Amino acid sequence: MHTTKKIHTFAATMDMEESQEKKDEQYMRKALYEAQQAYDAGEIPVGAVIVCKDRIISRAHNLTETLNDVTAHAEMQAITSAANMLGGKYLTECTLYVTVEPCVMCAGAIGWAQIPRVVIGTMDEKRGFTRFAPNALHPKATVTSGVLEDECRTLMQTFFKSRR
Repeated sequence: MHTTKKIHTFAATMDMEESQEKKDEQYMRKALYEAQQAYDAGEIPVGAVIVCKDRIISRAHNLTETLNDVTAHAEMQAITSAANMLGGKYLTECTLYVTVEPCVMCAGAIGWAQIPRVVIGTMDEKRGFTRFAPNALHPKATVTSGVLEDECRTLMQTFFKSRR
């Protein structure tokens, strides 16, 4: 009987992991939609969504060109919007989905907002936070990467190829 319980628990854990993977892909598709909006506007195609209790509370994409503001990254826009939506600066029950690994500035903001989970589409070896400041996020934060990685990477590559 004890063994059966372990198997049942293992099966339930596997179902939960598969369910989380599906949710991660669903929300990353929303972030990719935002990245496409940035692309269409001539912005570097990064999109972000913030989810709280299985509900999207914030959507954003890069606006650095539009606003003439180097800090107007998708993550920064999404964090500000989510904080306004929730009425507080800490996003302790939220997950951030972002198509490209955040830069150091954004990772710092994610850490200060105490976002406990970050889901990344594709990593950024040149400018990503893990290269320069791997401890920038909140100490208890978890990171999942590689969600819809090919789609996220291809959008960025297509954008930069069109600029050359």
